[in-house]
Amino acid sequence: MAYEELSKQIVENVGGVKNIDSSWHCATRLRFILKDESKAQTSVIEALDGVVTVVKAGGQYQVVIGNNVGEVFDTMTTQYPELGGSTEEVVPTEKKKLTAKGAFDAFIGFISGSFTPFLGAMAGAGILKGLLSLFVVLKWMTPNTGAYQVWYAAADGIFYFLPIVLAFTASKQLKVNQYVTVSIAMALVYPTMVELTTKHAAINFFGIPIVPTTYTSTVIPILLVVFLQKYLEPLFNKFWHESVRNILTPLCMLMILVPVTFIVVGPISTAISNALAELVITLYKNARILSGLVLGGFWEVFVIFGVHWAFVPVMMNNLTKWGYDPLVPILLPAVLAQAGAALGVFLKTKDEKMKGLAGSNTITAIFGITEPTVYGITLKMKKPFYCASIAGAIGGAIVAASGVHANSVGLVSILTIPTFISKGFAISLIGDALAFVLGTVLTMVWGGVNDNLAPAVTDSKQEEAISSTSLNPETLKSPLTGSVVALKDVKDEVFSSGAMGAGVAIEPEIGEVVAPADATVQMIFPTGHAIGLLTDQGAEILIHIGMDTVQLDGKGFEMLVNKGDRVKSGQSLVKFDMAVIKEAGLALTTPVIITNSKDYQEVNVIASDQVKISDPLIDLK
Repeated sequence: MAYEELSKQIVENVGGVKNIDSSWHCATRLRFILKDESKAQTSVIEALDGVVTVVKAGGQYQVVIGNNVGEVFDTMTTQYPELGGSTEEVVPTEKKKLTAKGAFDAFIGFISGSFTPFLGAMAGAGILKGLLSLFVVLKWMTPNTGAYQVWYAAADGIFYFLPIVLAFTASKQLKVNQYVTVSIAMALVYPTMVELTTKHAAINFFGIPIVPTTYTSTVIPILLVVFLQKYLEPLFNKFWHESVRNILTPLCMLMILVPVTFIVVGPISTAISNALAELVITLYKNARILSGLVLGGFWEVFVIFGVHWAFVPVMMNNLTKWGYDPLVPILLPAVLAQAGAALGVFLKTKDEKMKGLAGSNTITAIFGITEPTVYGITLKMKKPFYCASIAGAIGGAIVAASGVHANSVGLVSILTIPTFISKGFAISLIGDALAFVLGTVLTMVWGGVNDNLAPAVTDSKQEEAISSTSLNPETLKSPLTGSVVALKDVKDEVFSSGAMGAGVAIEPEIGEVVAPADATVQMIFPTGHAIGLLTDQGAEILIHIGMDTVQLDGKGFEMLVNKGDRVKSGQSLVKFDMAVIKEAGLALTTPVIITNSKDYQEVNVIASDQVKISDPLIDLK
């Protein structure tokens, strides 16, 4: 399916443009905040070619696309300019009754939206930090060289000035003046103030003492400032006349919030940060292996439900307080275990389509993008996900026991390994490798990779087993008049590979499709180019008129039935204008696919050369 049609179908099936409050995308997902989630046709969206699955988490409606999400999003916003959209997350503006779940979802959405936009830059900077540490250990470079200092500035800059970066993204979440928030953050890390707090100099604001607090690399203070700004800014906007509002409201914000932050917010947030860091470190030190088992085993579960974002401020806070974080390295086994499970599927599966999918997703998972692997392979097949979780837990326990820690936070992948160089590094590598290997081996042995494949007929016992699960035999009649084309000769790998099921194709001579048997209409594409039927005997049939005809957007097609209709054999279903399809330069070849062919012992094409409507076409046994 072309991106134009895919994006159109997604927008229509989430309830249309008017039902979309905001939209954006991350590395693998289109993310929506919908005004009314009940209007979304989730099952329809999940059935679209190009969609891996749909996830509802953190108050968001997430359509998992995979590596092509950027192209799909760009196409969508081109088709629907009113959506706007960006790679940055936004929170809903519609006021709703606040519940505990709603508050938690809003919090998760706020945190994820604040960190998602710059995670890539942070990950790159963290890797550079790790490489510099490696260069020093290998004595390729010393900290006093110019090259080291330049690269260290590049690596540490985003961490040092983190409040400024967060000010920009967090303020966008709550729809306050971004430049005012950034100005406040700049005041917090202003060199003079940094120097005074570093020296613990006694300073006051009109007699009110200011507790020396370091704000560089902090997370909590600026997030609290944004919440204060959210409530104060509208008050001043109402107070000042619109002719001076754009100047006087920012003036009031700076005059009030900067000193309030230094006097009140800073000390409070420092106390919260210290308590949180102490709690995490205490739990980690007293229960390292348990921490590793839980995080390594359940991290991808947290990702599925979107609650993993709650850990990001904790990790960032650890960096600020201690200069390192012990949690990030534990996550790598969870990631590598999913990659290993995908490799296990690749090595074990007999399904060529799944083999190709698993092979490519193994690579993307190794580099930290696990959503396509989880939603497209392991979670869908269930057992491989369990195997990966077990492998991640074992690897996570070993990494946690090693005592290794990270000097940065970012997208976890094999590229971030240099950021883990510290005491216990070698042992942690064993845990990482073991998670990958175990994920592969457990999936191959217990993953049930081929459980859903139709078994080959090799002896009488197998034939008996197969026949016991087969559907009622029947002979399907030709839905078209034209020339018979072997499915393997169809110029579309989706059909010719047999991935959609066994069947045959017809080169039509008349622009009409009829029912090949008594059936119920299961599915109708809005563009009219395809129809799905369920026969009374249990056969599931897909008739796809032409190749890539979805791009005609319904032009030349007339659907004569509706979804759910009962139809009789030979009843007209669709009429299509062959000239329109030919003028568009598209092939008329029409596959007739038995999508549940694996449930039959035999699927035999009994027609050859030419067929007319209602001639015998396929025998199902």
